[in-house]
Amino acid sequence: MKLEKQQRYVAYSLILAVIALSIAMMFLTTSQALLVSTIVLMVSLWTNEGLPLAAVSLLPIILFPSFDILSTKLTTVNYANPIVFLFLGGFFIAIAVEKTDLHKWLAARVFNYFPASPRGIIFSLMITSGLLSSVLSNTTTTLLLLPIALFLTDIAHIKLRLALAIAYGASIGGILTPIGTPPNLIFIGFMQEINQPTIPFMQWVVMVAPLVMLMFAVAGFVLSLGTATTSLRADLKIEKQTREQKKVSTVIIVLIVMLLLNAPIEPYYSGLGLNESGMLLTAGLVLFLPYINILNWNQDKTKIPFQIIFLFGAGFAIAKAFMATGMAQLSAQYLSGFSDLPVILFLLILAAVVTFTTEITSNTALISIILPVLYEVAQRSGLNLTLIMMLATVCASYAFMLPIATPPNAAVMSSGIVNVKTMARYGIIFNLAGIVLVVTVASLYWKLFL
Repeated sequence: MKLEKQQRYVAYSLILAVIALSIAMMFLTTSQALLVSTIVLMVSLWTNEGLPLAAVSLLPIILFPSFDILSTKLTTVNYANPIVFLFLGGFFIAIAVEKTDLHKWLAARVFNYFPASPRGIIFSLMITSGLLSSVLSNTTTTLLLLPIALFLTDIAHIKLRLALAIAYGASIGGILTPIGTPPNLIFIGFMQEINQPTIPFMQWVVMVAPLVMLMFAVAGFVLSLGTATTSLRADLKIEKQTREQKKVSTVIIVLIVMLLLNAPIEPYYSGLGLNESGMLLTAGLVLFLPYINILNWNQDKTKIPFQIIFLFGAGFAIAKAFMATGMAQLSAQYLSGFSDLPVILFLLILAAVVTFTTEITSNTALISIILPVLYEVAQRSGLNLTLIMMLATVCASYAFMLPIATPPNAAVMSSGIVNVKTMARYGIIFNLAGIVLVVTVASLYWKLFL
């Protein structure tokens, strides 16, 4: 039955791609129309899971050269982008955290600082999920914390809110660091591709932290409405860190210190000048050393999400093709029409378009497509390139309405305690709040740094 469903999904995706090609041929060049058709095919397959994520992500290597969109060399080089190795180091650290149960220790510590009331637990779960997702996969974080949420109460509507707190917390907190979510890394990789200065790790954190805290406050308050009289089990015990947990904690603390020292504070301090991809990969590889002995390649290699690495490569390849075929310039012509509006209005339109579009598409694919477009818009209009691209990147992660919008949404939906109607009802509130808060913070705060 499952095979038949997958076959239908593949067929539907092919039909959509053919329709898209037929329409695009009326308005675009052949290579542009083929690119649009390929993107429709990939986005459809990513969304309906007709093929495995990794298999779809490798399609550009076959299709782009076949359709004369990009050569094989220009396509495959995107799968070895330096950002891939930055995230690989992050994967190693994430595996070590999960392997040593350091995430559970952190959850218990966070719970200790919040009241044992529904509102307190909602905030504690959301903040714990957000902090973990800033360095770990948001999908992994959601799945790891979900059993804790389901344990805390037997009341269905409270379970639902706790589950949503974890999912939304993962999306909100994932933007806190450059490695927290794929769109962030694609943004950094694209900036490197166009030879623009990237935002240092700690500067990113300082810039985004106020937005994350505001979103935590809004989401936590809304989710906790009407829960004041409910009792919860909040008896997670705080244990001492094990020897293995201390080793991983030490590696993470040293890494954070090094990242702090590496971050330039112009014009007073130029930083260490080290490559951040190398720093994270080094931290991850240290965990394999005999004296540390946390990770073992033969045991842990299966936990490395290579499909995400391929997904990054596909995203970078799409962005490259968008520029090579002239699609970025063409799209920029239309979007540039809005750039004559007041800056705040343009930012609101951009934030709304990205936020609601990513509800029905892969945020990785979307951000890969829109970054080259925004580059061209900035070139034409004189808008702050880094500001508008970072705004779009953050909004690509702030989709809360549908289960297909983000992996955390899908994860809590799979638990059976959240339905689409409820998720959409809460999600529309947080989508609108996110649009307003992102634009406000970008206009008043980010411009001080960029």
